[in-house]
Amino acid sequence: MAGPAEIPEEAEEEEWILTYADAITLLMAFFVMLLTFSKYDIPAFEEVKKGISEAVGHRDNEQTPTELLKIEIEDVVASMQAEEVAKVTKDDKGILIELDSSAFYKPGSADILNQARPLLKNVSDLLVSPTFRFYNVEIEGHTDDDPISTPRYPSNWELSAGRATRVARFFVKSKIDPLRLKATGFAATRPVVPNRDSKGKPLKKNMAKNRRVIIRVFPMDLKKRGKIKQAEAIKLTPKLGPDLEAQFKKRQEELNKRLRKPGQKQPPGQPPAKPGPAQKK
Repeated sequence: MAGPAEIPEEAEEEEWILTYADAITLLMAFFVMLLTFSKYDIPAFEEVKKGISEAVGHRDNEQTPTELLKIEIEDVVASMQAEEVAKVTKDDKGILIELDSSAFYKPGSADILNQARPLLKNVSDLLVSPTFRFYNVEIEGHTDDDPISTPRYPSNWELSAGRATRVARFFVKSKIDPLRLKATGFAATRPVVPNRDSKGKPLKKNMAKNRRVIIRVFPMDLKKRGKIKQAEAIKLTPKLGPDLEAQFKKRQEELNKRLRKPGQKQPPGQPPAKPGPAQKK
């Protein structure tokens, strides 16, 4: 008599292993990058984090803090209708705000025009907010190659540096921590377009493009963030004022009076103890 027919085993579906393996591989690569970074590159770290989020969680619309800041600055520029004189872009390091010098400064001067101050104030209000307090702010001054020679600005070096430092000082007055700021003048050493044609004649439109101030905003590394936190902690630490000093001296005198034996003379250099109620005449 024949036995019961064997039931064929169903093949187990193992498609989930591929997804699981991809996630583990990405996580391993993520931690390897953390261990191999001798100095944390925060912008690159943000991009890696975003890439992993998109690959694992399929969150295509997630934005990094730097991208959010760029959008905020673009909104400020658009709301003030300043797109022609303030261009906002992004590179591998962070955000670039390129200011047209003719719209922000008087010719041959580093004095900021009054009509340009509201835009700088709105940008500084963004940068001083807690969300973006761990961002460096570097200001670069650039000029054309047309020489300048005045008592205040002997050359384009002084003019470009002066324009950059004026923006830095404006930001300091707007409560941005000076530790976050850096101002540099490059004169005519970094033109975006040629200042002159092949015959040496000046190209006015190109020279106008080269006269600019660039504000670079990018995340700090972890070491710089630690310095900022330490500086903030020092500012919050209360100082020993005159009232506390007086209370300390009074308590010290009372302690010395209690420890002194009856009939012992007053130690030299120490003020005599005030008579108590029973000693008054």
